[in-house]
Amino acid sequence: MPARARSAWTKTLGQLVLILAAALAAGLLVGQPWPVLTLAALGVVAWHYWKLRNVLLRLTARQRLAPPQGTGIWNELDRLLHRGQSEMRSRKRRLVAMLRAYRAAAAALPDAVVVVERNSQRVQWLNEAAGPLLGLRYPQDIGAALGARLQPLPMAHWLSGGRSAEPLQDVASPVNPDLRLNLRLIPYSDELWLLVARDVTKMMRLEQMRRDFVANVSHELRTPLTVVHGYLDMLDPDDQPEWAPMLAEMRRQSQRMTQLVEDLLTLSRLEAQDALPDENVAMAPMLATLRREAEALSQGRHQVKVEDSAMVDLWGSTKELHSAFSNLVSNAIRYTPAGGSIVIRFARSDDGGAVLAVEDSGYGIPAAHLPRITERFYRVSTSRSRESGGTGLGLSIVKHVLQLHQARLQIRSEVGRGSTFSCHFGGERVHARDAMSTTIVRSA
Repeated sequence: MPARARSAWTKTLGQLVLILAAALAAGLLVGQPWPVLTLAALGVVAWHYWKLRNVLLRLTARQRLAPPQGTGIWNELDRLLHRGQSEMRSRKRRLVAMLRAYRAAAAALPDAVVVVERNSQRVQWLNEAAGPLLGLRYPQDIGAALGARLQPLPMAHWLSGGRSAEPLQDVASPVNPDLRLNLRLIPYSDELWLLVARDVTKMMRLEQMRRDFVANVSHELRTPLTVVHGYLDMLDPDDQPEWAPMLAEMRRQSQRMTQLVEDLLTLSRLEAQDALPDENVAMAPMLATLRREAEALSQGRHQVKVEDSAMVDLWGSTKELHSAFSNLVSNAIRYTPAGGSIVIRFARSDDGGAVLAVEDSGYGIPAAHLPRITERFYRVSTSRSRESGGTGLGLSIVKHVLQLHQARLQIRSEVGRGSTFSCHFGGERVHARDAMSTTIVRSA
């Protein structure tokens, strides 16, 4: 017990003893000690009951307690209650100030921020940017159903995904179709979600300009490259033997430039497409073709093996999937030293889909490079890439082809122990293989 409270308790106890002693003395003088002592005790109890009642009334009325005056146990209690009330009010003021600062910061954001109740999917709060981007108004739309207010966006189905809902990329604003938005759902509590909408119109326009520029420049480069190839083919190294090394190098570099232009055009074409026609992709002949290409590129320097345990085919574009798979196989050949092994494995996945994996025993990729390895022109080792003849666009093409098939690329690698590039296809892309396709792979 603190010293101040102990002193107040001692003083109150002393006062009680003095009152009872005085009452006993007065009772002895009048010859009725016990009745007088009893009345005095009842008076003390009544007085303390009255003090307790006053404290309870002040607490239940939520009145602001005045600073206590005097000493004693009740004054000490009033002092403690006043201090607790002051501290609580101070904490409340700080919390209110913080809440106002957070709301002001959220209101000042250029992105639209909407707080949504999880069960009812109704709007609880929104900032100013939600008006021009989503068409929501404060306070008219507080309590309104979000799906109904953001028509024609597929909000009900998207919100039902909850924590597993993927961001909506490049969707039209319900206010202005010319505005392009990215929507993201952030479940930050069990009852409330945060909807964040960002204006990406300028970014999408710049991205389209970049795509058009790359496509146009790549297309225009075809003509001068064709002329250069024609003149190089006309030059015979036997006429000028001293020119032979220069002509050979010029042919290699022009072929490399042609391949780079073709890859850029392929990438531009893939980026301009939103979907691909679904056709039956026979995986048995596909795997046989990949094996022949790998053996031709390897020229006997590697051990090439194909494993097909899936016994299913895919829905998609045969041309584009062959391009993606061929890129992975050629990369495995290029970055695996002579004497290494290449395994092309096609198997079922646990989720009912299928996985095509290309595993090599090559140099491997440091972990720091893995997040960026599918970027355009990104190279782990510039010198090794130039020696192997790569353009730096192969994995970008693979990524875009898989995205158009709602598939994903997974990369596992360890320096000195090789890499595994896996293409994961969902169950909706898989169907049973027919007998003719099975016969082809067995005879290959």
